[in-house]
Amino acid sequence: MKIARARMGMRRRMVFSIKYLIVKKKLLLYLFVVGMAIFGGMTFVEAEVSCSGLAGEPLFSCLGRQISELEKSLDQSRAATAPLESQVKQLDGRMNTIQNQITLAISKQKEMQRGIEAREKVMAVQYKVLSSKTREFYKRVRSQTTLTVLLTALSEGSLNRELAYRSQANDKDRQVIVELSKEILKIEQDKENLIKENKRLAILQAELDVQADKLKVVIKEAKGYQSSLSTKIASLSALQQSVLNEKQGSFQTAVGDVPLADDPNSRPDYNPGFSPAFAAFSFGAPHFRGMSQYGAYGRAKAGQSAETILKAYYGGGIEIKKDYSTSVNIKVNGYGSVDIETYAKRIYEMPGSWGDEGGMEALKAQAVAARSYALAYTNNGVGSICVTEVCQVYKNANKGGKWEEAVNATRGWVLVANGKPFSAWYASTSGGYQDSYTSNGYTTPGFWDTPSGRGGWTSQAYEKTAGSPWFYKGWYKTRTGDTCGRSHPWLTSEEMADILNAWVALHNGGQGDRVVPTDVTTCLGKSANPYSKEELRGIGGYSSVSGVSVTYSEGGYTENVSFETNKGSVTIKGIEFKEAFNLRAPGRVSLKSGLFNMEKK
Repeated sequence: MKIARARMGMRRRMVFSIKYLIVKKKLLLYLFVVGMAIFGGMTFVEAEVSCSGLAGEPLFSCLGRQISELEKSLDQSRAATAPLESQVKQLDGRMNTIQNQITLAISKQKEMQRGIEAREKVMAVQYKVLSSKTREFYKRVRSQTTLTVLLTALSEGSLNRELAYRSQANDKDRQVIVELSKEILKIEQDKENLIKENKRLAILQAELDVQADKLKVVIKEAKGYQSSLSTKIASLSALQQSVLNEKQGSFQTAVGDVPLADDPNSRPDYNPGFSPAFAAFSFGAPHFRGMSQYGAYGRAKAGQSAETILKAYYGGGIEIKKDYSTSVNIKVNGYGSVDIETYAKRIYEMPGSWGDEGGMEALKAQAVAARSYALAYTNNGVGSICVTEVCQVYKNANKGGKWEEAVNATRGWVLVANGKPFSAWYASTSGGYQDSYTSNGYTTPGFWDTPSGRGGWTSQAYEKTAGSPWFYKGWYKTRTGDTCGRSHPWLTSEEMADILNAWVALHNGGQGDRVVPTDVTTCLGKSANPYSKEELRGIGGYSSVSGVSVTYSEGGYTENVSFETNKGSVTIKGIEFKEAFNLRAPGRVSLKSGLFNMEKK
């Protein structure tokens, strides 16, 4: 019994050690997996992150192998382009998620500790019961030998029952003793194995600590990309800024009174007359925030009310206040002051004809948005507002028709957030994705503007079903019709290669301020010294392009553009390609939004 008690005491100490080691091992593995998840999501490098289900492979061996893979991935990460702004935001979100997961892991750890303690209690009870039964057994053996039982038995039946009971009790006690002995032996064996593994895990822990420090550096670099990108943009020459402004700022952000006529040459089915041919097609332009006017039109034609449309674009948390004061006066630059309802009747931001074509609810939603925007812009009439599309298109005469009907039907309707009129942004066409923005401390949702989310893009986008000419468009001329002599947006293989060389010059050496169109002087009227195609080819080494593909982010932008070239495959981040394309593409050829596609013929 002394030996048994000694073993039981040893077992209790071992349980404590085992509990500590198991918890440490599981938490260590969890943190490793989490770290790998962060890293993989930021660098586009996939690596195995699980050591479960690997038959026959010890944990320390699996972790060691993955640390080696992580070292390689880190090297690849440093050689790769820094993450985009949106990826940094995603990383911040993942960090919050990871913190929640760690909290959950701690909770599970405590639960596991409670389970071990409960098991100890059960073992202690079993040991106590067994000890008591053993003591009683010895007493009975000394006081009631088998011979005594035989001699004192009242009958043969009682004798048999007594002997059978003793046999069964002895068998059960023997079984308990055997099980307890096996448990003790197993714990002792596990302890020896865990001691060895603990040493290996300690080494791995040190290596993982090093990797954690490296990951922190990578994350810091990723978060710093926003500022570095801003610095890069700020470092562009005045000439480059001018080129970008002309190519990206020539698009009216609202539909206006009359929609822009479609241009067959800007559609993907246009035949440029040569092959291979490449063209960049923008989804919408130029921003994605607030209400899409063509999207509202499509929603109205689908049977949605003005209130439903407004809630869709500005979020379920926005208040549609229907009794806002109509006596507020709006100061209009150049025209004096008018009351808010008169002001709304003189807004020329959506075709009144839509009211006769199933779009009356869209007109109502536009009236509410225009009224709300003016009140927010002027601080409820304190300031003044301009009359161009920079603010809202205003003319000093009531528009009349269906538009005036829509204004009257929504008289006093204003979008309000946190007690103040909400700055209700809107634009003609977003390309099927609405980005979020914040005003008055309220944030609108980000979402794919289709009946079925991302899966419905692009065929089911409300803007497309409404017939927006800007939903998917190749841009090669300005709103005034200036084309710089081009008749379509398509580029030859060599011209596409020239843009890749421009990207190299911008991001990997060269005189970046010379990355402007070769026809910048004759076409755009800018005095400059642009790279020749031959000079750029000497920097980048690209002479031809044979294929192209793109990938999209769930956040509503083009993530990467991949090309097949004379130098093999090359992948460029969407934001970097857009910059190089707009700086180097000939004439007025340009990308108007960050959500775009590349076509090949």
